[in-house]
Amino acid sequence: MEQRISLITLGARDINALSAFYDALGWQRTPSPDGVIAYDLIGQTLGLYPLDKLAEDIGVSPDQLGYGASTFAYNVPAKEDVAPLLARAEAAGAKILKPAQDVFWGGHHGYFSDPEGHIWEIAHNPFSPLRHDGAFRWNGYADD
Repeated sequence: MEQRISLITLGARDINALSAFYDALGWQRTPSPDGVIAYDLIGQTLGLYPLDKLAEDIGVSPDQLGYGASTFAYNVPAKEDVAPLLARAEAAGAKILKPAQDVFWGGHHGYFSDPEGHIWEIAHNPFSPLRHDGAFRWNGYADD
């Protein structure tokens, strides 16, 4: 198995409200089958799917899915980019969990949760420069 993630699917209790949130962040939908909302990312896709249908597909009850202890990170090229993106998320309906601030390891970040509780980090990591197209790699893209 190769080290990659192709698709991240968020189970949505209210898919219309959740997709409106991501639309308000400025993300563009890509054509997809009825019942699925997809946003192509750099190298992956984020999918929104009704929670009850996701649970049915997995073969468990929706209650078993609950909220996972996971976060999704969106890295930015500069420290100054963190706070405006947190503000944009808040204006779109996010709850700010941690405002933009310096981190002990030398970066700068903040956290928000989307309307259904999925947690996102907006981060600048000076030790992992982004590629020109925004792609992230743990040790950066210094020469690309």
